[in-house]
Amino acid sequence: MGSRTLERVLAALLGAGTWTASALLAAGLTLGLMPGAMQAPAFKLAMAGIALLILLPVLRVMTMGAIFLYRREYLFGSVAVFVLSMLIGCFWLALRTGN
Repeated sequence: MGSRTLERVLAALLGAGTWTASALLAAGLTLGLMPGAMQAPAFKLAMAGIALLILLPVLRVMTMGAIFLYRREYLFGSVAVFVLSMLIGCFWLALRTGN
């Protein structure tokens, strides 16, 4: 698995994630602007789109780490695991402190 393959996998992941998040946001906005529409489903769709946009960098780091470890590039794989642990730690700390 060469670097071109890594680039293609990451491009496909980020492209699909961005389009899906955009579709969710557009559906939530459209549903929310309709007269007489229920606001709760619109809000949930929009929040799902925002959550997906926030998770895309985490998914990228996870994918890169898995590919690096599969290719036995342990230095880069360990860096990806370190970055992923820092992202998860910061997310956990933000949830715990309420910020």
